[in-house]
Amino acid sequence: MRRRDFITLVGGAAVTWPLAVGAQQRTRIPKIGFLGLGPASGSADRVEAFQQGLRDLGYVDGRNIVIEFHWADGVDQLPTLAAEFVRENVDIIFANSSTLVEPARQATKTIPIVFAVHADPVGMGHVARPAG
Repeated sequence: MRRRDFITLVGGAAVTWPLAVGAQQRTRIPKIGFLGLGPASGSADRVEAFQQGLRDLGYVDGRNIVIEFHWADGVDQLPTLAAEFVRENVDIIFANSSTLVEPARQATKTIPIVFAVHADPVGMGHVARPAG
């Protein structure tokens, strides 16, 4: 192989390799960790509303997102289940209420935690006080 051909080959690989890596990263399906308390059957309406809201935004479980559900039988199981989400490398943890937010917050400082209902998110330190 001539030197010029070799340099062209290496240069081309150096340019296209980051593009290929970026394409692989974009094909990763985002994963939501849904942390629940009590039997799943008791939250079926909330889960359906959650999934419908995602569908309204164009996100369908199993197609372009994955939702992992972890259900605790009691509050004492929540820290373990939240830590499992961290090990599973979910992109977001959905914790329906303030009771579920604290175990999730203790499990991670990097994964965003989204909640629907909260008694006092600023007072409990789950949300920073707005500047200004």
